[in-house]
Amino acid sequence: MSATVSAPAQQRSAAVSPDGTRIAYRTMGTGPGLIVVGGALRTSEDYVPLARALADRCTVHLVERRGRGASGPQGPGYSLDREVDDLLAVQAQTGARLAFGHSFGGFALVETALRSAVFHRIALYEPGVPCEPIATGWMEPYRQRLAAGDPYGAFAHFIRGSSGAPAAVAKMPYWYLRLAMQVGFRGAAWQRMRPLLEANLAEHEQIAARRGHLAEYAAITVPVLVLHGSRTAAAIRTQLDALSHTLPGATSETMPGLSHFGPEGKTAPAVAERASAFLL
Repeated sequence: MSATVSAPAQQRSAAVSPDGTRIAYRTMGTGPGLIVVGGALRTSEDYVPLARALADRCTVHLVERRGRGASGPQGPGYSLDREVDDLLAVQAQTGARLAFGHSFGGFALVETALRSAVFHRIALYEPGVPCEPIATGWMEPYRQRLAAGDPYGAFAHFIRGSSGAPAAVAKMPYWYLRLAMQVGFRGAAWQRMRPLLEANLAEHEQIAARRGHLAEYAAITVPVLVLHGSRTAAAIRTQLDALSHTLPGATSETMPGLSHFGPEGKTAPAVAERASAFLL
């Protein structure tokens, strides 16, 4: 008879950012406190498998970034500063000294580490730190498609123009990719993603605004693990190499067989194992 492994119990809480925005997070596991923060077009639900794997060794605080779920809206004054304020608010409430960030969440953690020494060790999986010229040509047509009520059209512009997609996908004609999105993106993941399309634009505008500031990150001296997947687009790997060489305390590693979405789904336990080995 097979044993049943129960999921760790979750406690839902919220911190209040300095601008009054509620920042929700869920806590699970036992051990040293670890804040987990996810990427653009993602909610905390996408990182539950990762959090559960980390909860074997850590008290995980899985953040719902502003503009998502039970957290408050991005707000008219949205900026990267607000993201940093949010993470510092959660850290102050939980006392967590470890952190893990994916994609835009990793970018927010790097910015937090630049401004505060609250985290003692940080693990990043393909953080969205702008180290090379950033493609922005997709932003205006993306905005126009959103205004026209065409989320699939907006998403197609993002996929083709943001430099993160495989070359074969990025080269598809716009009309064909939009049709493929409309046919293939209908499940639970798309239902979580669709309400985040406007937030996605605002977040990528913040990434673009920080281009040219790479040298500032040399002031971050805490140990940092920079992970990336072997299947990740070459443009992203180039930026990650530049970041790793800039951070004085950085260790860079490749995870075989993984893509940009390694911390999600079935591959999350492998990322959790490597991250926790570094953090603890």
